[in-house]
Amino acid sequence: MSGDYVIRQVRVDEWPVVKELRLAALRDPVAPIAFLETYEQAQAQSEKFWKDRTARGAEGEPHRCQFVAEGPKGDWAGTMTVLVEEPGAQDFTGELVEQQQAHVVAVFVREEHRGGTVAPALLRTAVGWSLARKGLSRVRLFVHEDNSRAEAFYRKAGFERTSLVGDEYEMEYHPAA
Repeated sequence: MSGDYVIRQVRVDEWPVVKELRLAALRDPVAPIAFLETYEQAQAQSEKFWKDRTARGAEGEPHRCQFVAEGPKGDWAGTMTVLVEEPGAQDFTGELVEQQQAHVVAVFVREEHRGGTVAPALLRTAVGWSLARKGLSRVRLFVHEDNSRAEAFYRKAGFERTSLVGDEYEMEYHPAA
């Protein structure tokens, strides 16, 4: 819980809200450096696409989890998804994954909720879910080198740069000792 917000996994039937929140994220001014798709691409997707995407992030899926921050009136302030990457698989950069790891993606908090408790609560929940997975010992994410606000947020939460891949910093979670 974060203030009046509950952090929880999405439910399969919530695909219309998942779609609306993703489209809002893709309209954000930093979207071109934060996401791998455009508003136009996402808007053109079918209802089936959104239903399938939501189902993959809903409860019961062992390799993907989409969290939302839900307000007392049912409004969604933000979202964050975790993908579990298996050894030997190729990641989005084309590199082979060396160990079972979590990859935090699709991070978005509505502008009016930024700077408060929503983003930290989403990230704590995502990292906690990840580290609770048997055999998983690494949590990573990527942040564009021009997205200093996001990088500062992740650093404050315990992430450190591990490499530069193109124009993205890979960051890995290192809990405070």
